[in-house]
Amino acid sequence: MAAKENDQIIKENNCETKMGLPCVLEAFNSIFEIGSISNKCCGELVVLGKVCHSALVKRTLGNPLFRDLSAATTIAKSIQTWNNFLALIDSPSPSA
Repeated sequence: MAAKENDQIIKENNCETKMGLPCVLEAFNSIFEIGSISNKCCGELVVLGKVCHSALVKRTLGNPLFRDLSAATTIAKSIQTWNNFLALIDSPSPSA
């Protein structure tokens, strides 16, 4: 049932069309593996929105390929990653 809810959120919000593939891969690696995300992709993720971000992470956790991952740990990392992105976007850029 939760998977259906996530799929519905993703469809209703056009979540899968809001980010380019390179940024999707960067975000995936930063949450599900070990990696960082560029400022450009950070901006794309924030535009994607927290609702889409959460639904996509939860849908990925429902995939049998990721059944060995701790959902609680991954969701905590996802929230931390989201908050880091917001901090990056909100912080003033250093002037050159």
